[in-house]
Amino acid sequence: MSQDILINWAPQETRVAVVEQGAVQEVHLERTLERGLVGNIYLGKVSRVLPGMQSAFIDIGLDRAAFLHVADLMPNITAKHALPRDRSVPTDEQGAQGNNKVLAPDPVLPIERQIFEGQALMVQVLKDPIGSKGARLTAQISIAGRLLVFLPQDNHIGVSQKIPSAQREALRQRVLELAAPGDGSAAGGFILRTNAEDASDEELGEDIGYLRKTWQRIKEAATRQPPASLLHEDLNLMQRVLRDLVGAQTQSIRIDSREQFGLLQTFAAEFMPDTAKKLQHYAGERPIFDLFNVDEDMARALSRRVDLKSGGYLVIDQTEALTTVDVNTGGFVGARNFDDTVFRTNLEAAQAIARQLRLRNLGGIVIVDFIDMVREDHRDAVLTEFRKQLARDRVKTMIGGFSQLGLVEMTRKRTRESLAHMLSEPCAACSGKGTVKTARSVCYDILREILREARAFNPREFRVVASAQVVELFLDEESQHLAGLSDFIGKPISLQAENSMTQEQYDIVLL
Repeated sequence: MSQDILINWAPQETRVAVVEQGAVQEVHLERTLERGLVGNIYLGKVSRVLPGMQSAFIDIGLDRAAFLHVADLMPNITAKHALPRDRSVPTDEQGAQGNNKVLAPDPVLPIERQIFEGQALMVQVLKDPIGSKGARLTAQISIAGRLLVFLPQDNHIGVSQKIPSAQREALRQRVLELAAPGDGSAAGGFILRTNAEDASDEELGEDIGYLRKTWQRIKEAATRQPPASLLHEDLNLMQRVLRDLVGAQTQSIRIDSREQFGLLQTFAAEFMPDTAKKLQHYAGERPIFDLFNVDEDMARALSRRVDLKSGGYLVIDQTEALTTVDVNTGGFVGARNFDDTVFRTNLEAAQAIARQLRLRNLGGIVIVDFIDMVREDHRDAVLTEFRKQLARDRVKTMIGGFSQLGLVEMTRKRTRESLAHMLSEPCAACSGKGTVKTARSVCYDILREILREARAFNPREFRVVASAQVVELFLDEESQHLAGLSDFIGKPISLQAENSMTQEQYDIVLL
């Protein structure tokens, strides 16, 4: 599928839109004051070890301590499996394929026997801080290049599963020879990325040299810097776009800043010459995002409701625990029968949901409630279409079949904040609940609070400071109840409207 990439640059923010077949599929944002941390390497300091959770909190210099689990602490990733000694396992890494066999190490040691409070530890960020959660860390350092991922603490050569199996062994042998150090010492392992499929030995060798030099700089910085220091920062968004998003299907990469265009050209010429040919400076009068109505799509991605062309619609609710998607027929009545109407709506919804997951960058657990289908072949067809659409997603997804309740459960890897969390914040009036108490409910809360205060204090007068809606209700429909309470406690109650207050806010002043 052909792909175009649009880059809108401003000093305060970089925005990237991935367009496929004329429709925006992904949006990536990076703000100068809020750069993501994934890929950054720190010299952390162990601030607390939690044996009960087999994890630790690590201070890396952020507002909140970061989280490290014991499974991400072992010096060799194969140790995560904790298989019995002498059992042979393949040295696969992050989906890579290798033919070597190694002996699995002893079961994982408890975290309290591996690290201690106050210890300095080199760590890398796996996931950005999300909501109230701190960053997720790993002690398994990996450094991504254009063609390879360098694993300085490992020694095997892996190959991406997306490369055809017939080519994997030959590629693995080539990298094994190119990466072999002249002095025979261990020099780390590598994973061949998908775009290394057609790389020459010269290109692979350059990437190996670049990655090893980067690792050497990181190690040297770790000896000079104090704990909680940044040792290595990942590439900026525009550079990551060239490294990670551009492929054979990419037709053009357009950027609206001449200065940044020149910098990207220099970066691409050094690390990815083929990509440099696709770079274009956009000098049109219209904003670059207007070419494909990107801003409108971003605005719609903040709404709960997504309208389908047929007349049906989706309702997407995002919570900290999971995301739910409800499919409704809406105004679509179909032309044949009810089963056909439901089937067509669900097919269209499967395509729309896959796009919305990418566009909104929704991660974690996702529950999809398709409209109930009676026929088994209809359910199979919808599930097949859903899997087909999800296969286009670069982010790893796992999907099950229909549950007994007719729901489809899936997961999508979450490494950064969703689009909604980046662009919006909880409502000041409802604190993110989506609803507020009615004015009448607030009136009754105030009456109960005055009665409680009257039993504890003996002021001359009670003054209620509240929103205009609440005060208006007290002066009209609730005036009798307010007067009755005043007579009961034997104190006057005055009212004061405060326009800056939301409907749920109020204050009771003792005079």
